[in-house]
Formats: sequence, C-alpha cells, structure tokens
Amino acid sequence: MKPKILTTIRDYSPKLLAADALAGITVALVALPLSIAIAIASGATPAAGLITAVVAGFIISALGGSRVQIGGPTGAFIVIVYGIVHNHGIDGLLAATLMAGLILLLAGLLGAGKLIRHVPEPVIEGFTIGIAIVIAFSQLKDLSGMRGAALPADFLPKLAGLWSMRSTIDPSSLVLGILCVAAILVLRRLAPKIPWLVLVVAVASIAAVMALPSVETVAARYGNLPQALPMPRFPAMSFATMVALLPSALTIAFLAGIESLLSAIVADRMIGGAHRSNAELIAQGVANIASPLFGGLPATGAIARTATNVNAGGRTPVAGMIHALFILLAMMLAAPLAGALALPALAALLIVTAWTMSEPHRWPERLRLPKLDLALLLLTAALTVLADLTLAIALGTLIGIGLRIARGEITAPQWHTPFRWGGDDRD
Repeated sequence: MKPKILTTIRDYSPKLLAADALAGITVALVALPLSIAIAIASGATPAAGLITAVVAGFIISALGGSRVQIGGPTGAFIVIVYGIVHNHGIDGLLAATLMAGLILLLAGLLGAGKLIRHVPEPVIEGFTIGIAIVIAFSQLKDLSGMRGAALPADFLPKLAGLWSMRSTIDPSSLVLGILCVAAILVLRRLAPKIPWLVLVVAVASIAAVMALPSVETVAARYGNLPQALPMPRFPAMSFATMVALLPSALTIAFLAGIESLLSAIVADRMIGGAHRSNAELIAQGVANIASPLFGGLPATGAIARTATNVNAGGRTPVAGMIHALFILLAMMLAAPLAGALALPALAALLIVTAWTMSEPHRWPERLRLPKLDLALLLLTAALTVLADLTLAIALGTLIGIGLRIARGEITAPQWHTPFRWGGDDRD
C-alpha cells in the first residue's frame, strides 16, 4: 500500500527532474482542453474539469501505486456524471463522488485491488463501446452549433431533442467541427508523436475568434474561468440523498477502479514496472474525496494521458504532480485564453476520443470471440446506451462470471490492454 513516490524519491536526480518536468508540461497541455471538454460534456462547468485535473491529478500521482500514472477527469465518466447532474444537480454529483471516494478508499485498505480483475473483459469492452456511442451523440449539439435547452440524459430522448433542434444548426460551427475531427484523425496518423489534438483545437479557436462570430466559445456560454481554486466546502448530504445516490456512487467507484488499474497495467508494460494495486485504489479514493470538496468531478487514471507521460519521458510520480501544478498555473495566468476555446472544436475533440475508445480496428477480433462472449459484449453495450450503466455493469458481470464458472475457469484471465500508443487519445 506504500505510494510509489516513496520508492522513486530515494534515487531522484536533477536529470530525472528535468525529464519529469518536460513530460508533466507536455501532458498538461493535452489535459487542459480535454478536461474542459469532458466537464462540459458531463453537464458541469468548465472550471470543474480544471479543478479535477489539478486536485485529483496531484493526489493520484502523489499517493498512487504507479510510477507514471496521470489522473484526472476521463471520458468514461461522462455518461454517469451527466445523468447524476440531470437528476440530482451539481450537489448530488459532489455527494456521489465523495461517497465513491470513500468506497474506493475502503476497497484499497481491504486489499481489493486484485478483485477487479474478475470483471469479465467482454463487459469492460461492452460498456466502453456503449459509453463511446453516447459521448459521440451528446457532442452533436455543440459540434453543429445548435441552440436550445440542455439535452435529456437518456439516449432516445436525447436523439429526439437533437432532431427537434436541427433547424438551429450553425453552418460555420458545423464546418469548423467537422474539419477539426478530420484534421485530428488525419494528422495524428501522419505524425503520431506531435500533439495534434492541442494544436488543432488552438488553431480552430483562433479562427473562430477572428473570423467566425457565430461560433460559441467557452467564455461566451459559461463566463470567465476562475483564476484560482475555490475554497473547499462539504456538499449538502442527507440520509435520503445518500441512499438515492448509492448506485451512482458504486458505479463511479467501479469505473474509477477499473480505469485506473487498467491504465496502471498498461503503464507497467510500457516502462517494465510493477504497480501496487491497493495503493492505487487508496489514491483514487483520496482523490475522489478531495475533488468534490473543491467542486470537481470524479477522477481516475487516464490511459492516454499516462501513455503521453511515458512517451514524453516521465518516469516518476513527480511528472504527474508537475502536470497538475502546471494546469493550476495556467488557470492563474491564462484563464482568458482557455475561455476562448471554441465549443465545436472541443466537441470534435471528444468525438475523436469516443471513436478511439470504441477501438473500431478490433472488430474483426471481437467477431471471432466465442458466441456467448460476443453476445455478452453486445448486451452490455446495448444496456449502457439504452438503459443504465449501473444495470449494464451489474448484469454483465453476473452473466460473465456465470459463463466463466460454467467453463470451469476459476482463475481470472489477464485483461487485454488495448490502445494504440501512437497518439490516440482514449480519455
């Protein structure tokens, strides 16, 4: 349960500090627009995404069991967070996140880190595909500049809401958004080591401010971003609220545990290391307790940002801590620039993220799965989209474990660790 920083700090050197600093700043440049985009897509304020990246990102690196894990808000939470905000408001989200943090902390203290591997891989893939579908459709409003009320949380009513707004499409926003999607997809394939995601969003936002007055920006819709962290406050919670939010809190805890440990496994394979799963869960727990106290979102280990950190030369938790501090510095000194980001460009960023999350290149492999495993994957994806993420995970896991027992598979298999490292962004 000992944090990795206590191990890595023994032989720390100026050379390691220089490498970690460069990697931390590189990751921060990617994380800043992504955190804003995830917060907006979740139905929260842009500031909530930045706060999460700063507070939770620092804690996950400082207390975690991985040398190179980068924490913050991720796309996996968008569906559940949007539903909580829609049904219970921001205070409900803060309460559910805090409860999830307590669950994760308890799980880590009880040594439950290895138990998460018993979740069947078809369930993990199924809900990831389902989340990707919901994220992509939820971004069509901002991508095309539609105007109207907030979209419903449920998928089919969301589609009906988008259809009813079709007459409000802004051609400039739509063209800009489509160009951003195409540019990110094409450029990262041609030169995968360049952070095209950041550059495309920046160039599109400059074009919008200078020549496209109908394109909405972050500041135009949400006002100026804060230039400091707010004072912490405890969210309003009653026993009835806690009972109502418990399923959501369990889902947040489950997703945070799955995503963080999967990211840590991927990081281990990239650097030849070995993470401490229970320390990682404890760090996720503390981070998800602290984040809502400052008004932040749920957080977990972010696979693509962790990979970016490794590829940029980060080798100790100091890189993740520097990443969080650099985002805080950007909030303090460059909040107006972040407020000028164009909403269609941020929507394009998340559509590309959703596309990468779904891993379309793996469908031939998926179609070769045993029929029952493929059916479980598709069922989990369908329930995630059309019903409820909690139901999808719970039912999928029960069915998957039942299938494993029926086959006589007692030991949990090793998770597949997908994700192409040449510049894709799954977060």
